[in-house]
This record gives sequence, C-alpha cells and structure tokens, in this order.
Amino acid sequence: MTRVRVVAPRSSARTTPERAESAEQTEVGQLFVRSLIRSQLRLAVVVALGFLVILGAFPALLALVPGLAETTVAGIPFDWLMLGIGLYPVIGLSAWLFVRAANRNEARYRDLADDR
Repeated sequence: MTRVRVVAPRSSARTTPERAESAEQTEVGQLFVRSLIRSQLRLAVVVALGFLVILGAFPALLALVPGLAETTVAGIPFDWLMLGIGLYPVIGLSAWLFVRAANRNEARYRDLADDR
C-alpha cells in the first residue's frame, strides 16, 4: 500500500501579497482599496443599524403591549422566550450575512486587482 499526497493545484490566478502590495502602490490600486474600505464600512453600518433596530424593537414591544412582560408560556416568561427564540437567531443570522457579504466584497476587490 502506497501513500498518495493530494494537494490543491497551484493557480497563478490567486493574488499573492506581493501582487496586492504592488496594486496598492498605484493610483488606481489606491482607489480600489479605498472603495473596498468604503464598501466594508457601509456593510458594517447597515448590519449594525439593522440589528439595533431589531434590538430596540424588543423592549418597545414589551412596553407597548400591556401584560406581555408578565405572560408565561409553559412556565417560561415570554421575554425570555423572545430572547432565546427570537433575538439570538437574529444575532447569528446577522453575523452570517455580514461575513458572506464581506467575503463577496473582498472577492470583487481581488477580481479588480487581478484584472489590472
């Protein structure tokens, strides 16, 4: 029985740190980097604001609906259920969407930097 080593093929299309640094030294490369930073910042602000709106809606819902804070479901207070079933999955979903969109932004940047 012989061992076989399986490795990923080497691709010249991948961006090396040297290529990225050389792309950043040109005026167009600096424009691409600034564009990437702006898009990442915009994404972070949108996700944070969306999450804060949802987070702010939770205490507003408890304050506006009389008796909701004292309601229990199967002996568990409703506000605890809202935290566990409603809010924590939103945190996970927000994080997942943020990482996915950030990776897409970086892939677009790499594509632009490689085309130059």
